[in-house]
Amino acid sequence: MTEVLTAVDPFDLPEWLGVADVTWSAQAGLRTGYAVRGELVSDGVDPIACDLLAVDEAHPVPIAADDVRTRAHQAWRNGEVHLVRRDGRLALAVPGTFFTADLVLDAFARLARAVGASAERYAVLLRIGDSGR
Repeated sequence: MTEVLTAVDPFDLPEWLGVADVTWSAQAGLRTGYAVRGELVSDGVDPIACDLLAVDEAHPVPIAADDVRTRAHQAWRNGEVHLVRRDGRLALAVPGTFFTADLVLDAFARLARAVGASAERYAVLLRIGDSGR
């Protein structure tokens, strides 16, 4: 079944994402599949659940509707990232079927730009392995 993914406007995200030092921490290894759970954290604020979602995964069924995949590819081609809400959690919709470290860094640099922050204010903490905590 294709997942319900709702577009998120970066201007609706908390202001601290654009002005604070932010770290995205993966809650599972990148090899866990097309979705990697994580959270955005900064000092003095409540964390935000934020996942990575590789929107081109299609086996056994497509995980994203065609319009979501199209928007994710268009945003990526324009140097941006498509933000969606998935199961009540923010997610970065990224073209592809899996993640590499370089792709993750690129995705969060694009998120930083979307909220008006410098990529230097963002850090990424990856996990090694195939399973969650």
